Amino acid sequence: MTNRERLLTVLRGEIPDCVPVCPDFSNMVPCRLTGRPFWDVYLFRDPPLWRAHLDATKLLGNDGGFELYDFGPVDVVDGSRPLTEERIVYRDADVIVTQLFDPGTGAWSPRATAYPVANPPVENVDPVRYGVPRPPRDWEPVSRRPQKEGYELWRSIREEMGESGIVGMSSGFGTFVISGEADVYSFHDNPRPWIEKIERMTADSLQRLDAIAGLPVKPDFVMCGGSGTLIFQTPSFVREHLLPGLKKVTRRAKEIGVFSHVHSCGPERELVDMVVEATDLTVIDPLEIPPMGNCDLAEIKRRYGDRIVLKGNLHTTQVMLRGSVEEVARASREAIDAARAGGRFILSTGDQCGRDTPLENIRAMIETARTYGRY
Repeated sequence: MTNRERLLTVLRGEIPDCVPVCPDFSNMVPCRLTGRPFWDVYLFRDPPLWRAHLDATKLLGNDGGFELYDFGPVDVVDGSRPLTEERIVYRDADVIVTQLFDPGTGAWSPRATAYPVANPPVENVDPVRYGVPRPPRDWEPVSRRPQKEGYELWRSIREEMGESGIVGMSSGFGTFVISGEADVYSFHDNPRPWIEKIERMTADSLQRLDAIAGLPVKPDFVMCGGSGTLIFQTPSFVREHLLPGLKKVTRRAKEIGVFSHVHSCGPERELVDMVVEATDLTVIDPLEIPPMGNCDLAEIKRRYGDRIVLKGNLHTTQVMLRGSVEEVARASREAIDAARAGGRFILSTGDQCGRDTPLENIRAMIETARTYGRY
């Protein structure tokens, strides 16, 4: 089977030639492999993150696509563009700082984004930390390499991915709405605006799926999750306020013939119960083990392995970053033993591989799936 055929076979609930393997290297490893400053990739898109990701997938030979989600600022479904401009307000040898400017109102965003030379960007930064006054007095435009945009860009990425993997799109629905201490207080002080926000998100997502259904080439799957669903949100909040919308969105995705995917790092065990019992979700990841998460892959497989595709869950620091090749191979075999039976399993990592993860470890994971993971 090709990589693409293998993944689609598993998502259909059928048995592939071997366990698919999709180590999560959505960001840092591909950026490192470009040999460029990280701000070249994230800020200037030279190369863009999608290109770095595709190149890494083809270099390593994994079953690719699940972690490919950056398609530029123009929406791939409706073609909408950002209303604000990103402008550089500070730079030195270690970091470039940007703020958003609204040409219509002349207003600057109060917070900034920092682009380190060798790490992913950090959002929601106070620009005063870098000596930037409010509002900024000096700035420079962000000059980016021209590329295709919107759906045209998505189509070209899909064509270039070819048989190396699958390519998705955002459904517009997310399981992570309450995202910090201030949000927690805000919700409990006045829940109505938050409930209305979730209702609008659900309605917009259903409308978006209707538009996706009419595209000349549809995505292989739609993304519906959000990292840290059960960090600031309680299981009862998710069950009461988010699960009804996720149920509608996954049902509509199934009706138009598109698989659905939830990624939610951190504690996730109760979320697995919810989505299996109440939704048409196709696949959930990364099923992290303690201390970052609370999932036991073998236990979840025994309980739900015939009802949902499980994707996970090698530890990204102890195993992938710091472990030896032999330790990675052993952990891969243990995960395969825990979840291979009957298919519906994709070997992956518990969230994203760190920047300095040895390529030898990623290759050991892939090789174990190709050999030990055979059916």
